[in-house]
Amino acid sequence: MAEFSWVSRSPLEHALVVGDYGARDVEPGISLTEIRNFDLVQVMARRGKGAELASAAEVRFGMAAPDMPKAVSASDVTLIWSGPDQFFVLSKAGKHTIDTLSEAFSQSASLSDQSHARALIRVSGAKTRAMLAKLSSIDQHPAAFPTGTAAATSIDHTSVNLWRGYDRPDGQAVFNLLVFATFAESLWRTILDAAAEYGVEIGYSEELG
Repeated sequence: MAEFSWVSRSPLEHALVVGDYGARDVEPGISLTEIRNFDLVQVMARRGKGAELASAAEVRFGMAAPDMPKAVSASDVTLIWSGPDQFFVLSKAGKHTIDTLSEAFSQSASLSDQSHARALIRVSGAKTRAMLAKLSSIDQHPAAFPTGTAAATSIDHTSVNLWRGYDRPDGQAVFNLLVFATFAESLWRTILDAAAEYGVEIGYSEELG
C-alpha cells in the first residue's frame, strides 16, 4: 500500500542547496532566497462587485487594493495585483488566512487559498537585472519598473507573478516571483543557470521582509 504524508513541504525541497553557487572567488552578484511559511489567498470580485470589493479591501487592510499592476504593503500584508478586479493577499502564515478573510469579502468576492500551490522566490543583488534580462522581456530599469510595480508575466516561458519590493539596506533592488509549485523546481534551476556567471548566494527564509 502506498504511504502518504500530509506534512507540508517546500516545492524546492530537492533543488535548494544552501550556500554559494556558480562563479567562485567573487562577491556573489545575486542572492536567491525561497520564502516559506506564508499564506496566499487570491481574491476575485464577483460580477459587478468591483467597487464593493475595493471598499471591503480598504476596510479590511486600511489601504486600497491595487487596481493596476502594482503591489502595496502594510505592516503585516502585501496586496499584489493579479488581474482586473482581483489580487493576492500575501502574509505571514496565520495572519490573513482564507478563513479570516471569508467574512470580510463574503458579499463581494470569491476566495481561493493558494498557500501551498505557489512557491515564492526572492531575487536581489547587483547583477539581478542582468540575470532577469536573460529570461524576461520586461524592462527592469528603475525608471520603467520602480518599487511596487507588479506584472503577471513569464520567466523563460513559465508563468509568474513578479513584483519589485522595497530595496535592500544597501540600495540593491529586490524582485519577488510567485510561481506554481509544480513549475518551481524547473524555474529555480533555470534561474541558477542564468545567474551562475555572477556568483549566487542561496538560502531560504520564513520572513517576508
